[in-house]
Parts: sequence; C-alpha cells; structure tokens
Amino acid sequence: MKITRQKHAKKHLGFFRNNFGVREPYQILLDGTFCQAALRGRIQLREQLPRYLMGETQLCTTRCVLKELETLGKDLYGAKLIAQKCQVRNCPHFKNPVSGSECLLSMVEEGNPHHYFVATQDQNLSMKVKKKPGVPLMFIIQNTIVLDKPSPKTIAFVKAVESGQLVSVREKQSIKQLKEEKGLVKNPEQRRKKKHKKVSGPNPLSCLKKKKRAQDTKSSASEKKRKRKRIRNRSTSKVLSEKKNAE
Repeated sequence: MKITRQKHAKKHLGFFRNNFGVREPYQILLDGTFCQAALRGRIQLREQLPRYLMGETQLCTTRCVLKELETLGKDLYGAKLIAQKCQVRNCPHFKNPVSGSECLLSMVEEGNPHHYFVATQDQNLSMKVKKKPGVPLMFIIQNTIVLDKPSPKTIAFVKAVESGQLVSVREKQSIKQLKEEKGLVKNPEQRRKKKHKKVSGPNPLSCLKKKKRAQDTKSSASEKKRKRKRIRNRSTSKVLSEKKNAE
C-alpha cells in the first residue's frame, strides 16, 4: 500500500509540476484540523511529509490559524504547539484576523502564485479549494497522509490552456516579468507612495525678497529725485551766467 501511495503522489506531483510550476521546496499550508489529526495519529510531519512527497518540504501556517487555535482553548493545545513550529506566512488579515479556513483560501487566490499546498481536514474548505485550479490538496485518512488527485476544475483548466482558450499561470507570470523588464508595468516593490503636500504659511524667504525689492524701489526713486535736482541746478546756473555776460 505504501508503494502505491507514493506512486500516486509522484504522478500527481508531476501533473502539478508540469502544468502549474510547482517545485521544491513544497510549501504546505496547515490548518488547525490537519495539525489535530496529525497529533491523534502520532504522525511526525517533518519526517513523513518529505518522505511521502520525495522532496524537500516547508511546513507553513498563518497568523489567523494560530489566533484561531488560541481562542479554541485547551482542547487544541497540542495542535497549537504543532502549528507554532511552522513557518508563518504573511496574510492580508494583519489587523482584522479571520477564520483559519477563510485565511488559507485567500492565500491561494489569483492562480496560487506561491504554489502552496493546502493541508486540511475541513470538508467545506476542501470543496472550495477544489474549485480553484492549480492548488494541491492534502489530508489525513486512516493515520496516513494523502495527496489528493487533481480536481475536475484543475483538469478542465489544463485542457482549456492546451486548446488555447486560456493562458496558463506560468505564461501570465512570464508576460508580467517581460512587461516589468521593458518598463511597461511598474514593479510593485518599486512603487512609492506619493507624498501629500502639507498646507503651510508663506515662505519667510519670499517675504525677505519682497522687502529688498521695496528698498530697491525706494533707492531708485531717491536717485531719480537727485538727478532731477541736479538738472534744475544746472539750468539755473546757465541762466545766471547768461545774465552776467549780457551786463
């Protein structure tokens, strides 16, 4: 039975690798129900998962899952300890935590770009994951780990891509990278928030400049008056000299 299980797992992994770019290390998102089932079945996840998938794995979870296990109390204390040993992936619910199932579902949106596996015993969550193409699903049955076969939605998506009706996730990513390299689309890491200009009073330097201009105009006006006086003085001196000559 163990050999046939590994054969099926190898077949399913090959399907996800060839069509969706799933690769090692396999990132497996665990929820509280999966951790609880592993605890009851005495399954050593860090040892058995790499052996079953025949590759390197990373056990992951989210803050929402940890928060949910904390609120459920002592009954799931062992599951909480298992989840706390996993790597915590950033989810979009930092300020407002949601349920573990809702959080894991949000982590595989938009074509599952990070190639997450979802490991759960929640039937409702499993049905929702199966409706999203390209998301490997794992569960525990009879104290053994099982990688589920590709869902009908996933198979239909692959067929549509092969017939040219849809674009695969890998092609979308490569197109996006090409656009970013050519500068057609800005990389989100390079985007910066626009600074809003603060409403402030008048610039003190501009006020100083205005004062200087006023002083300049005053000085120019005084110089003009002096020139006028000089002209008048010259004209009166000419008249006096002409009178002297006439005498």
